[in-house]
Amino acid sequence: MLKLFSSRVHHLTPAIRPGPRAVDSPLFKALSQLTGLNRRSSSLGHRVFFCSDSASDAEAAAEVAEAEAEVADSKSSSAIVSTNPRPEDCLTVLALPVPHRPLFPGFYMPIYVKDPKVLAALQESRRRQAPYAGAFLLKDAPSTDSSSSTETEKNINELKGKDLLERLHEVGTLAQISSIQGDQVILVGHRRLRITEMVSEEPLTVKVDHLKDKPFDMDDDVIKATSFEVISTLRDVLKTSSLWRDHVQTYTQHIGDFTYPRLADFGAAICGANRHQTQEVLEELDVHKRLRLTLELMKKEMEISKIQETIAKAIEDKISGEQRRYLLNEQLKAIKKELGVETDDKSALSGKFKERIEPNKEKIPAHILQVIEEELTKLQLLEASSSEFNVTRNYLDWLTILPWGNYSDENFDVVRAQQILDEDHYGLSDVKERILEFIAVGRLRGTSQGKIICLSGPPGVGKTSIGRSIARALNRKFFRFSVGGLGDVAEIKGHRRTYVGAMPGKMVQCLKSVGTANPLVLIDEIDKLGKGHAGDPASALLELLDPEQNANFLDHYLDVTIDLSKVLFVCTANVIDMIPNPLLDRMEVISIAGYITDEKVHIARDYLEKNARGDCGIKPEQVDVSDAALLSLIENYCREAGVRNLQKQIEKIYRKIALKLVREGAVPAEPAVTTDVEEAEIVAKLDVESPEKDAAKESKEEEAETKKISVEKVMIDESNLADYVGKPVFHAEKIYEPTPVGVVMGLAWTSMGGSTLYIETTVVEEGDGKGGLNITGQLGDVMKESTQIAHTVARKILLEKEPENLFFANSKLHLHVPAGATPKDGPSAGCTMITSLLSLAMNKPVREDLAMTGEVTLTGRILPIGGVKEKTIAARRSQVKTIIFPEANRRDFEELAENVKEGLDVHFVDDYGKIFELAFGYDKQQD
Repeated sequence: MLKLFSSRVHHLTPAIRPGPRAVDSPLFKALSQLTGLNRRSSSLGHRVFFCSDSASDAEAAAEVAEAEAEVADSKSSSAIVSTNPRPEDCLTVLALPVPHRPLFPGFYMPIYVKDPKVLAALQESRRRQAPYAGAFLLKDAPSTDSSSSTETEKNINELKGKDLLERLHEVGTLAQISSIQGDQVILVGHRRLRITEMVSEEPLTVKVDHLKDKPFDMDDDVIKATSFEVISTLRDVLKTSSLWRDHVQTYTQHIGDFTYPRLADFGAAICGANRHQTQEVLEELDVHKRLRLTLELMKKEMEISKIQETIAKAIEDKISGEQRRYLLNEQLKAIKKELGVETDDKSALSGKFKERIEPNKEKIPAHILQVIEEELTKLQLLEASSSEFNVTRNYLDWLTILPWGNYSDENFDVVRAQQILDEDHYGLSDVKERILEFIAVGRLRGTSQGKIICLSGPPGVGKTSIGRSIARALNRKFFRFSVGGLGDVAEIKGHRRTYVGAMPGKMVQCLKSVGTANPLVLIDEIDKLGKGHAGDPASALLELLDPEQNANFLDHYLDVTIDLSKVLFVCTANVIDMIPNPLLDRMEVISIAGYITDEKVHIARDYLEKNARGDCGIKPEQVDVSDAALLSLIENYCREAGVRNLQKQIEKIYRKIALKLVREGAVPAEPAVTTDVEEAEIVAKLDVESPEKDAAKESKEEEAETKKISVEKVMIDESNLADYVGKPVFHAEKIYEPTPVGVVMGLAWTSMGGSTLYIETTVVEEGDGKGGLNITGQLGDVMKESTQIAHTVARKILLEKEPENLFFANSKLHLHVPAGATPKDGPSAGCTMITSLLSLAMNKPVREDLAMTGEVTLTGRILPIGGVKEKTIAARRSQVKTIIFPEANRRDFEELAENVKEGLDVHFVDDYGKIFELAFGYDKQQD
């Protein structure tokens, strides 16, 4: 219905000529001295003004003055004119809601009336010479934000009748309708009202009672003191606020009798208190209490003014200090420039960038030089304070610091490279052979090209550490970064320069760090790449690891192509199945299987033990670890494929040895007991006689030498190994001795290396037609299918070997693969399951030292499997002498080292019939 004319209430004072009593009033004189006005009776006309600092108020004042000259025209009159009904005769008025602040007597308030019915009623009242309405404050405070304020106005416009009445405060102000121009209505406050009852709902008309101030004694000292305190506070506020000074000047020019009640209303009306506090002042009829409330509001306003002044002064001091410092710096730069002492920042930066590229200018590609020159020209045109200046400076910093065309001298000596690789790692012949081939090709060509090699294998086999050895053997710089869990393409390709805090990708950072264009870059954990909302890093690596594309690698930050064709990339992964196929296709994969026991003993003796002994500060002659202790440590504590856990256990042993040596060798000798007097005499005597002092010192050192306790050499063998590393973690994998009926040992591959596992089969119940098979052991889908295939093939073979044997038709079987808590999957246990089922059906155990692996088809064909080396190592660890592999894996086995194959009787089969003869035909050979 109504809308406030502006964010701050605009006050307008009525033009009432003061009488003689007003001129002689002590309050009026105090305010005259406060404002410093030369008040003349001739200046007190009948004109009215807005008390506001806005331009619109000045225009409104002009309109009021112009309308005053046309008093006869009631439609356009804007001054307070005499009306037929007096204000005290108005007992029924229109109720107008005021949303923000109440209207006080003696003040003007412009509002907007949106309801046409209300606007028509107001115009009708003016025509009847009864231009009065009631202005009442809304109870609910409107929201401060624009959206909520619009919603509130909409809600007010929708309120009618009783709903609107309930939202209004009971106490309001009788307001004279000064002027109506369109939907703008200017109200002039006269006196206080209280709503008694509703007369009509639309427009809302109410009956009111006119409120009068309670009687008070004008000569009361308390009221006088309170009023003068209000004036004193007002004087202090006027020193800091020009807005209040304008209010007082206008009010004192046009107010009538400046009494105590009007002083209270004036102070509450012009202060910045909230709507509830000002409404409380309006409702208060006790003049003394009203003055006290106004005084509290003005005191708060005073404190706010002081805080505002303090903040403004602090900010002004800061700004002026910064401006002064800036001007002095600029003057200093100008003086230095005139004297030739120093150039400006832009010239210094340009000189620094040109110095960087000058030594290698011939090696830098032409398109890179062109970009650098363009950016240097751009830098000179930019202001140093602009954000674009910093972006260009950082861009030039990266462009000029990269090693364009700078290559390290490579080592093409194959013998020296072999020595370096053997110094750092034992075994890993496949990796070493590939690196030596790379060196040999580079020597024959006279230059070397980059390659992408992927080392795959279980944890702890030396994939990451051998990368540093390869870099040392090739005499290349080494840089490593891990991409495990990486989910942002910008880490590989860089950010756009438009982003705040943008940086190049890892490869550009690598070239800056190493300072050469042909480093060895180790990309660790490439099988654990993440994928998030910021893109797919695996796809971004396709360009980086493609020999056909990385010669023109484009980083988003640099936005120029970089030649990475000379970089040797070495990637590491635990399981290559996790690497996307397009990325895996670009890499040369070298599998690193686990170490066998003999290799672990060599590694522990030649590498791990020396490092642990040196790290603990123990001399070789102070400790002796026997080979039996190392062998027991490997077999009973560290069976995993790698040697990381073995390194931890050896370090643990040497830490305990160090503690033992310190405890045994650091027992202090008991000092001789002397009194304080004797000690003082000895010290004084030695201070005087220096020869005796030196002799005493020498004797003391000799005594300390003689009192040193000799520590015996610490011996570590199999008997006391548990005292250093605790109880054994692993026990023998061969849990059956001898192997019972229905149990067969199989070979499995895991990410930690190879292991042996048993396939167990037993009879649940027997009876005609009760044939069936249950399976347990956390088997995967592929392994479950293998059990069904094995059951079918076993029934077929039993029918061929023993036609009269109806075991499978009349027996319900249960096949289990321990351990039950370990998930298992894969097709390579097919032949082992068939053998277990046939062993139970024929009631004949298999030979004790036999292990097998291989996938079986429904026709009994044996298909190849993977992980031959890991499975062979697992068989040796379990003291198995006879192994059955598929015929297709013969070449894989022959490529193994001799120490791995030593002492093993390996049979290669392509049909299950041969496995049947090897597993169950041993008794015939013995006969």
